[in-house]
Amino acid sequence: MLSESPVSIVEPLPKSGAGVDLSGRKNSSLNRSRKNLRRDVGRAIADYNMIEEGDVVMVCLSGGKDSYAMLDILLSLQKSAPINFKLHAVNLDQKQPDFPEHVLPAYLDELKVDYTIIEKDTYSIVTDKVEEGRTYCGLCSRLRRGILYNHAQTIGATKIALGHHRDDIVETLFLNMFYGGKLKAMPPKLLSDDKRNIVIRPLAYCKEKEIARYAELSNFPIIPCNLCGTQDNMQRQAIKGMLQQWDKSHPGRVETIFRSIANVSLSQLADTKNFPFTELQTVSPDSAELNVVELV
Repeated sequence: MLSESPVSIVEPLPKSGAGVDLSGRKNSSLNRSRKNLRRDVGRAIADYNMIEEGDVVMVCLSGGKDSYAMLDILLSLQKSAPINFKLHAVNLDQKQPDFPEHVLPAYLDELKVDYTIIEKDTYSIVTDKVEEGRTYCGLCSRLRRGILYNHAQTIGATKIALGHHRDDIVETLFLNMFYGGKLKAMPPKLLSDDKRNIVIRPLAYCKEKEIARYAELSNFPIIPCNLCGTQDNMQRQAIKGMLQQWDKSHPGRVETIFRSIANVSLSQLADTKNFPFTELQTVSPDSAELNVVELV
């Protein structure tokens, strides 16, 4: 297992003032945040058997806070894990305008991490195909997924690690409910439709605000997304706002919602494809009495 024992919640950074060692406090906060994330990532890996002996994990790095944190924590766990596995970082350069191509290679070179930069102009395809007023995310994610899945095969990756966290998973649950009429989210571990790749989400138990805090304390060289990030009519943003409001007025509600995803009772829902409602039958009193006697 790659898990750790629980640690205390991270305290807020102190305000500047006389006699306060801000550098020391910042390092302390960074260490606590790292321990929190290591604990949650370790639990997720253990619960879903995400990483096994000899795995080659392709870590998808976008340049955002989530994927930076994921790579950083996986590198940390790799050093202390009781199993051997390899990490290979991959970035898809989608040729978005003003994308700083030098940032990620410089960062990964400094870490001495094996990596690949894939250059594919999906930006032009998305902006050309998607009608004005509609969001880019659907087509963009499908194109990106296909490219990354194919690349995983070429490098012999046994797992593909994506940086989706707990809040992403809950947001997706409500997106599918409100706009798709489906009760589904993002699973922590997934076998792709073509059965060629296993996708893992090591940050599945991690809170977005903890990741954001860790990214800020770590000074990751964040690269903003100039594609979907420029759109203000995204359904996901509306869902995110709703959940953030819930979290303020009812602390712990989002965490409870996430726990419910892992505690499903099919017989209490209404999906005839996944539960045999049409085959339900009562048991006769004599048979029920006999069963009780047998149990005694």
